[in-house]
Amino acid sequence: MSAAGALISLPASLTLRDAQSALETLRQSLAMDAGADAWRIDASSVTQLDTSALAVLLECARIAQAAKRRLEIVGAPPRLVDLAHLYGVDGMLGLDGAASNPAAEAAPVVVAPLPH
Repeated sequence: MSAAGALISLPASLTLRDAQSALETLRQSLAMDAGADAWRIDASSVTQLDTSALAVLLECARIAQAAKRRLEIVGAPPRLVDLAHLYGVDGMLGLDGAASNPAAEAAPVVVAPLPH
């Protein structure tokens, strides 16, 4: 039987501006949850995102793989799933068969433009 770790929530905004602090928070949370077979990240609260969200999640996947853990992303909003599919990383993040979250569909997802 596998032990799932605590559910770690992503912030509402996961853009270039937020990526570094979000990644540091995730690293700390993952380090504290070292005994789990799977690290679980709740993406249901993400309403603003850009490609930096993918970079953060890919780094979490790399950390999990290095620690011989699974990474489970739950509650991914449709925009995040679409972006991962567009960039061809949905399979790497386990989002290739992600069912959309009805609650996330009700709330609009705003994709923040990259700063110039």
